[in-house]
Amino acid sequence: MLTGTVLAQEANFYRVRLEREDPGRILLCTRRARLKKTGQTVYTGDTVSLTEVDWQGGRAAIADILPRRSLLARPPIANCTAVLVVAALSEPPYDPVLMSRFLVCVATEGLPAHVCLTKRDEVDEATVEATLRQVRGWGYPATAVSAASAAGIDELVSVLAGGVWVLAGASGAGKSSLINALKPGLDLRVGEISDRLGRGRHTTRHVELFELPGPALVADAPGFNQLELTFPPDALDEYFPEFRPLSASCQFRDCLHREEPGCAVRSADLERYSIYRTFLEETLVYDQKRRARSEPDAVLKSVGRRRIPRLDGQYRQTSRRLSRQQLDQWNGEGAEED
Repeated sequence: MLTGTVLAQEANFYRVRLEREDPGRILLCTRRARLKKTGQTVYTGDTVSLTEVDWQGGRAAIADILPRRSLLARPPIANCTAVLVVAALSEPPYDPVLMSRFLVCVATEGLPAHVCLTKRDEVDEATVEATLRQVRGWGYPATAVSAASAAGIDELVSVLAGGVWVLAGASGAGKSSLINALKPGLDLRVGEISDRLGRGRHTTRHVELFELPGPALVADAPGFNQLELTFPPDALDEYFPEFRPLSASCQFRDCLHREEPGCAVRSADLERYSIYRTFLEETLVYDQKRRARSEPDAVLKSVGRRRIPRLDGQYRQTSRRLSRQQLDQWNGEGAEED
C-alpha cells in the first residue's frame, strides 16, 4: 500500500509526501469521491493511502485516511505530537497572561507544549534568563532564540527532531521568521508590527506542514487573536501544572481555589494565581451561559405570572426578610451584652 503525509491543502488539491516508495517525493492529489460522499475530511497531517498514481505527471488520488493519533480543531491538523508556543520578548512585549492562555488552550487538546521565546537579540540577557526561569517555573520546557542572529536555533532543532509540531502564538510573535531561520531559503512572508495595535498582522493564510532539519514537520498555522476558554470551571486547575501537587491537599475535592476554607493552592502564594482567578471567572460565565442554553428553566424563576432571570448568589440583593432577621439577631446580641 502506497502511503504518504498530507503537507498542505489548497482548494480541492492536496500535496502529499510519500513515506516509503520513493520517500520524500511530493505528489499532487485529489480526494476520491467515496471519501466525500461518506463525509470523511482530509486534514493537513493526515496519513493517507494513495491510488491511481501517475508517476510521470506527479499525481494521485487519496483512497483512504489511516487512523489518526490526534486531531486539532483549531488549527485543523491531524497527528500533531506537540505544540510550540511562540512568544516575542519584544515587539510585541512579552505578556504572561497571553502566554498562559495559549498554554491552557494547548493543554485542553491533550498535547504537550514547549515554549519558544523569540527576538532574544532585542532584549538584554538578564531579561531572557528571567523569562526562561519564569516559564520553566510554571512547569514547561522553554527555549529562547533569535531568528536574526540564529542564537538558540540549533537547540530548537534538537527539540523539534522527530515530531509533528504546530506553532501557536499571537500575530507578530515571529513564527514565520522562526521557520525561515530553521529552514533557510524557504522565504515565508513576514508581517510587520501594527503601530496602532502593537501586534502583528496575519501573514499565514492556510495550514501547511514544512519539512525541517531533524527531521521534523512544523505547521505554521493561521494566528489567533482571541482564545476562548470553553470548558467546565472545575477542569481549569488541571491546566496549571504548578497547581497539581497542591490540589490534592485541598480540604474539599471540588475546590475551585477561590474562597474555600483549607485551600492549599490559595495559601501557596503561586505566581500565576491571579491569572488563574481571571480565567476561572471566564469559565464560570461560560458555564452559566452553557447551562442557560441547555436548561433554560434552571436560570429562570417565577414572579407572579412572569418568568425572570435567576441571578447567581454573588449578584443577588439580600431580601428584606433576611435583613430583618439579621437585624433582630444583632439587636438581641447587643441586649445580652448590656
